[in-house]
Amino acid sequence: MSRTVIHGGLVVTASDETHADVLIEGGRVAALAAHGTDAAGSWSADRRIDATGKYVIPGGVDGHTHMEMPFGGTMSSDTFETGTRAAAWGGTTTIVDFAVQPKGGSLRQGLDTWHEKAEGTCAVDYGFHMIMSDVNDASLKEMDRLIEGGVTSFKLFTAYPGVFYSDDGQILRAMQRAGGNGGLVMMHAENGIAIDVLVEQALARGERDPRYHGEVRRALLEAEATHRVIRLSQVAGSPVYVVHVSAQEALAELTRARDEGLPVFGETCPQYLFLSTDNLAEPDFEGAKYVCSTPLRPREHQAALWRGLRTDDLQVVSTDHCPFCFKGQKDMGIGDFSKIPNGMPGVEHRMDLLHQAVVDGHISRRRWIDIACAAPARMFGLYPRKGTIMPGADADIVVYDPEAEQVLSAETHHMNVDYSAYEGKRITGRVETVLSRGVPVVEGGAYVGHAGHGVFVPRGLCQYL
Repeated sequence: MSRTVIHGGLVVTASDETHADVLIEGGRVAALAAHGTDAAGSWSADRRIDATGKYVIPGGVDGHTHMEMPFGGTMSSDTFETGTRAAAWGGTTTIVDFAVQPKGGSLRQGLDTWHEKAEGTCAVDYGFHMIMSDVNDASLKEMDRLIEGGVTSFKLFTAYPGVFYSDDGQILRAMQRAGGNGGLVMMHAENGIAIDVLVEQALARGERDPRYHGEVRRALLEAEATHRVIRLSQVAGSPVYVVHVSAQEALAELTRARDEGLPVFGETCPQYLFLSTDNLAEPDFEGAKYVCSTPLRPREHQAALWRGLRTDDLQVVSTDHCPFCFKGQKDMGIGDFSKIPNGMPGVEHRMDLLHQAVVDGHISRRRWIDIACAAPARMFGLYPRKGTIMPGADADIVVYDPEAEQVLSAETHHMNVDYSAYEGKRITGRVETVLSRGVPVVEGGAYVGHAGHGVFVPRGLCQYL
């Protein structure tokens, strides 16, 4: 059984910062001991990693990705192989992707399709949520069986009529089922019926550029849908997790519900914290690069989102990584913003962007690890196997250089997409070494992992309840 020691670093978890050495044995954390103690000095090892002057942090847990996702007449450009490799480069060692129930098909059919895509191809570990496209008696019963198999969260949409949309009655029934079986319902909260009216009206007026994508998907319609799904969950007696919160008005609904003591949770994404409608308005169709839903908001929403992360009214930062190439995919919407595939790349940059937020004073180091590692692991039933560094946890560990500088660019990123949403952005902090279950994946500025190392991880129930 191989043994690895990481020595000399500052171990940062959601709860502690400790100058400690870490012993890894058989793919798991075996022990921690303070630098220079007899205990640490007595450890023999096959491999020693010097982390002096560096942070030793848990591998990131990205609870919201879309690899090989069919959408808008095309498919997201990262495969499970390329997407998980890019995740590893960025210090993320677990993703939870979304399997999709086919319209008229079963949940199991959709889940089997996603297992076939991912098995034997992933660089890091993965789990699945289940998108429910067709809520009926059969799919409601299937929810119980999926939970037994470690797929414990179910996503529904108040958006995308004719594709993923569920009406209030379907949402209520799914929430009632989750209230009984312990599952977590995740909601894409935008009023899709009203948005489609605004899209039709904008196109009729000749408003066809990418910036109108943000203008028709009004913040108030995100807030209205957020309020609605919260109240439906209250009627159902179940928790609800609202994905990709982008607007301060929607966050206010979450905050109000949490102040009432309701089991209501939310995530936001780096694009809403660092980008804005200024990007959507970039000329010559460049704004199409930033089309995603929920959409980017005016810059003044960012302060509210940062505050929500500090006050724990938002618990998680995920990426909603759903990349489409600018040429050949995004340009399907030239002359009609409603045909631009909705989605942005980001799985590689989440940990670095959030470290930049530490540098900029938005959040503390421990909060960085909480929102990027521990909280998503707890939210989706992976903690403490994932999301922390403690005896018994998987040795998903990143040695992070907090002083290194880098410039984000499509020329240097590893995602399978032809542009960077953060082109030219200067970042302080960089991943140096990545271990997945004790096995090096990134080392010395090189990818040393391989497809098939990552395995499916069955999840338990949400640990916030």
